[in-house]
Amino acid sequence: MRVDAKVEGPRQSMSWLHTWVSILLGWLLYVVFFTGTLSFFQNEISVWMKPELHQSLTNQSQQQQLHTALTVLNQKEPNAGSWNIRLPSDRSTTIDISARAVGENPRGRRGGNQIVLDSATGQIIEPRETCGGGFLYSFHFELYGMPRIWGRWIVGVATLFMFVAIISGIITHKKIFKDFFTFRPGKGQRSWLDAHNATAVFALPFHIMITFSGLLLLMYMFMPWAMNSAYQGGRDEFFRELNPERFQNQPHQNQEQNQQQGERQAGQQQRSENRPDGENSQRKNAEQQNCQNSNRGEESQAQGNQNATHQNAENRNSENRGERGQGEGDRGEREVAPAFPPAPMADLSVMLQYAQSQWKDNPVSNITVVNPNTTASEVEFRATHSDSLLDRNSTPTLKFNGVTGELMPAEDATPSLAPSKVYTLLTWLHMARGVDTAMRWILFLSGVIGTMMVATGLVHWIVKRTPNIQKLGYTPFGHRVVEVLNITSIIGLPIACAGYFWANRFIPAQMADRTDWEIRTFLIVWLLTLIYAMLRKHRQAWLELLVLATAMYLFTPIINLATGGRALWSSVYHGQSVVASFDIVCLILAAIFAYSYYKLKRYQSTPPKKKVAKATSKTDKTVTSNDASTAEEQSA
Repeated sequence: MRVDAKVEGPRQSMSWLHTWVSILLGWLLYVVFFTGTLSFFQNEISVWMKPELHQSLTNQSQQQQLHTALTVLNQKEPNAGSWNIRLPSDRSTTIDISARAVGENPRGRRGGNQIVLDSATGQIIEPRETCGGGFLYSFHFELYGMPRIWGRWIVGVATLFMFVAIISGIITHKKIFKDFFTFRPGKGQRSWLDAHNATAVFALPFHIMITFSGLLLLMYMFMPWAMNSAYQGGRDEFFRELNPERFQNQPHQNQEQNQQQGERQAGQQQRSENRPDGENSQRKNAEQQNCQNSNRGEESQAQGNQNATHQNAENRNSENRGERGQGEGDRGEREVAPAFPPAPMADLSVMLQYAQSQWKDNPVSNITVVNPNTTASEVEFRATHSDSLLDRNSTPTLKFNGVTGELMPAEDATPSLAPSKVYTLLTWLHMARGVDTAMRWILFLSGVIGTMMVATGLVHWIVKRTPNIQKLGYTPFGHRVVEVLNITSIIGLPIACAGYFWANRFIPAQMADRTDWEIRTFLIVWLLTLIYAMLRKHRQAWLELLVLATAMYLFTPIINLATGGRALWSSVYHGQSVVASFDIVCLILAAIFAYSYYKLKRYQSTPPKKKVAKATSKTDKTVTSNDASTAEEQSA
């Protein structure tokens, strides 16, 4: 947009749009990218933040691990309605088992008696309470300290801005692919623009996918009108048809019943909000739910992610509270299941061996036993990775009769429509659901490049305007605000995350509300970086906070060893990649921050160039040369 009102071409218009759309919400986009990238490995973060789990080694075969889990379940929960066994994998070190009461949904995400076992000894492990990677994941799309619906709307608008910035950036750069192969180091503004172009083009398909899929995940909140008009029961009926497995044990309700239930839940919510601690208890329940989801397996996390995007403001939150009440003791509305006569079960290790022979390199991840030790027992084995990202039911499963051990016929799957396949593909890639380790690392590295793209764009905005600021002789308020926010987001957020990891180890494991204090430490450290950036000069704040970030990430693996975690060399030796990868990434981040400090320390800001009038004649050139010679003689 030109101040002289001259007509601009499409590229110039897109350049203005790209610049200001990016800078207005660039800091929030950086936070979303940074925490979202870490969320690809939220399981690994959660395991690292529970050092009690590090001592569990996974050297045993799955047959031995299954025998260990069944022994504990038969001892503690022989009359349960269902068992769930999650075996160790490259993303977990322990055997996670749960037992649900008769009548509870055996595949529900909440409820049940959760037990964590050492994979080698079978001993029960009681890990410390922590949100782990679940906090970073929920912060990625809900933020913190506000109603969840507000956070989702804010992040959704920022995602829309990001999509506009990507499209306008593609239109603006005429030689975008040529510029990708051009990098001129040590050129100040030109170098930062080259870095921004390179990181943008290198992972451009990922940037488009991750942004568009983020909008898809929130579309039920942005555009609910189609569901409300096409389905008599509104959103609930739509999701019941979309995910029939989730609602198979819940009685179908007509529109009048839904309305009565909604009014009853709204009244309960209003009463809870009128209490002084109502809002705090609601927020705490939501945080505990996110923490629980982060500490479960990949499939449960992905289901939680998908369900979270299907919620809107108060109605869905109150519905979640109602579901939690049913799973935690309020059994009045639970469906009463008939009692089956007892019967010995067949050998599950034989079933496991058959499943392994069918899936080859796709190991067994989850085993569900419905009605154990009865004549109606059924055993379901589920693989770790999906066969396809186009179908939500593509994860291989096998069902056996629990008494005879016979393989039960597979249920006929309903073919998915093309729109459903596109939605499933994009959203599963966004959440890294059903992917193998290699694809997860590709998504993670693409997220790192996306984070660098946002960071270099923010820095380039400052560097480009610095010469004009130097000519003024003072720093305008708006320019100073951008400087401070750049420092707080780009380097302050990694420091806050390191403080979050340190708080996990230094806060006593038995301390009450330790999970809340971990999150408070994260927020307090981040606030301190903001205050520090305001008090210090721009260059000095960058240098000093880079030193702090380097030290914190360098000492994180040492703190892990000193506070009960497994040492890096030991985790590498025993093949515990889930622990070793966290420490290695911390060391890599420390090296990156140290190198950034080194480059910034050597770089000296170039003073603004002064225009020198060109000589208009040969005589002027001679006079200028003589004056220069005289000046040199005088100085000598």
